[in-house]
Amino acid sequence: MKLAVIDLGTNTCNLLIAKVKDKNYQLIYQGKVGVKLGKGGINKQLLTPEAFVRATNALNEHRQTIEKYEVDKVFAIATSAVRDAANRKEFETHLLRETTIKLVTISGDQEAQLIFEGVKLAFGKLEKQSLIMDIGGGSNEFIETNNDQIVWKESFPLGMARIIEQIPLSDPITTDEISTVEKYFDQGLELLWRNVQPGKLQLIGCSGAFDTIADLIDQTSPGTKIRQQQAISLNDFNRIADQVIFSTKEQREQMKGMDPLRVEMIVPALIFIRLVIEKLEIEKITQTDFALREGILYKWIYD
Repeated sequence: MKLAVIDLGTNTCNLLIAKVKDKNYQLIYQGKVGVKLGKGGINKQLLTPEAFVRATNALNEHRQTIEKYEVDKVFAIATSAVRDAANRKEFETHLLRETTIKLVTISGDQEAQLIFEGVKLAFGKLEKQSLIMDIGGGSNEFIETNNDQIVWKESFPLGMARIIEQIPLSDPITTDEISTVEKYFDQGLELLWRNVQPGKLQLIGCSGAFDTIADLIDQTSPGTKIRQQQAISLNDFNRIADQVIFSTKEQREQMKGMDPLRVEMIVPALIFIRLVIEKLEIEKITQTDFALREGILYKWIYD
């Protein structure tokens, strides 16, 4: 059986195709298209006409790939930018009409659950006390686990597309702007600070910004290296954070490993990750490509 999962996120529209037999799976295609659904409207809870066009083009591009691979079953999931939009129903109806793909918009809680299941597919068992973090354009999900079980989970509407629309940043960012962004995140994550105790946690970073960090460390072109799990030392993280946060947009565009779709959002993302590492006294970071799409695959295999 061939299964396709489309993850229509705020910044990118991702496609995964896998061959599944019994409890075994083989990833046979992974790709993404930029959509920037949040541009010009995310903080007004609106999907703009331009976002309609970009999403339609992305889904039709993925549909052609799905047809080429002769897929048996398609799941198409939408997340933060769509679920918060006042014109969500109009958007879903438009995409069904223009692409024949039925979009299912999930809640933040469902998104966090699927991310957890995607990470379980990568790691097998999560025996250590872990904090899973997924950084998106519209929202960020945190899942605390212990002995392979969820202890606490939450989705925060603090995605990087929201930040760059709300807080215009200089090129390069100034120290005052860094402080403003840190304060914004610090206040927005109050629920995280109250519920997750500092120390003794490994941080598991999913997809998005963490993929780019790993690519920058490895000096590999985006999308060329699939990582089920890869350790990131604090020294390497801090080196990349310092290099990227204080760079200009032009300098970032020239960096080996920088995803063109993440050139703008990587700066607030690194400020965000650094804040979490410092506040929760994280000593170990593991990156994984596996997240929401793989969570759908996990449910298909095991449910």
